[in-house]
Amino acid sequence: MASMFERVVSRLFGSAEASADADRELITDTIDAFVETVEPRVRLASRYREKLATNVAHTLAHLRALAALLPREPRVLSRAAWSQDPYIRSYFAAADDVARCVGRCDELRDFFEGHAASAEACALLGMQHTERTVLAPRMEGEVLRQDVEQTTVSFGGHRLLAVAPGIAQSRLEVGRRIMERLAQLVLARVVQSGQQAQDRQLQRAMLSTRLRMLRSARDGMAPLVGDGPPVEQQIATLERELKESTSKQADAHSPTSLDGTIDQMNAVLAHPEQHVALSQVKLRVTRMAVKVEPTAAGEGDALELTELSIGDGLRATIAFVRIARDEVPPKEDLLAQAQRSL
Repeated sequence: MASMFERVVSRLFGSAEASADADRELITDTIDAFVETVEPRVRLASRYREKLATNVAHTLAHLRALAALLPREPRVLSRAAWSQDPYIRSYFAAADDVARCVGRCDELRDFFEGHAASAEACALLGMQHTERTVLAPRMEGEVLRQDVEQTTVSFGGHRLLAVAPGIAQSRLEVGRRIMERLAQLVLARVVQSGQQAQDRQLQRAMLSTRLRMLRSARDGMAPLVGDGPPVEQQIATLERELKESTSKQADAHSPTSLDGTIDQMNAVLAHPEQHVALSQVKLRVTRMAVKVEPTAAGEGDALELTELSIGDGLRATIAFVRIARDEVPPKEDLLAQAQRSL
């Protein structure tokens, strides 16, 4: 899948300059990549590129804007940075947590094993941003007040991915994964629609069976259908439901047809912002991880977080980071830590 989206990702998340000719070529490349990933038989559909072009262009414009919001400068991720960088200090509760996050990343270890000359690597750090209301002491002027309602900020579920030699390659890897995610969402809709089509076919079959039973009851087999409205009324109701079901199926593209597949692709590509989005969140946090209101006086580090949303309910704070080779602890150190925690 990476090779299919490679040129698209390079244009969107790399340094390539945009032009009218390049955009036309990019739309074609993107359509072909999605079709190859979701259902190659779509190429047999009449004017399939024309049917997809408008929504693909919309998706590309959204992704280009999203790429502009991705951080361009990586932060140093190390134990020492925890005491020096307010972002790293906010992301991790303690310096040891930095080492544990780095040590758990097999992708990072594999990178250094395969790049013996590399002294450092870049990666995307993803984590869950949580805010919680607590009652705790707080100084107000020269008075210590007890049980003051405060909001604490924490980050958990740290994960490193898209490991690469530099920030440019890491951005491309993130872009590729975003494109793959959109393709997966399209494919999921096609599969779900196919299942719904089967369900509708089953529903029509059940209606037909009940109709045959009622018609038999009208001919002297009433005990099979039990009590209820008169048989003629039930027959009329079922005939109407069966006719409506057949009519609806005839009016719409079959989800399993090529035009039905194109419809499902367009349903996602017409609204890419519903499936992948980036936003900037500003906040101030003290060294004790307490959130400070923007207008409040006093201490607090000003942070600007980048939040990535993908699909339903999947949201993470992201940051590009640089990690030196000597920051990766030996595997035996991780094993010892795990044994101590038991």
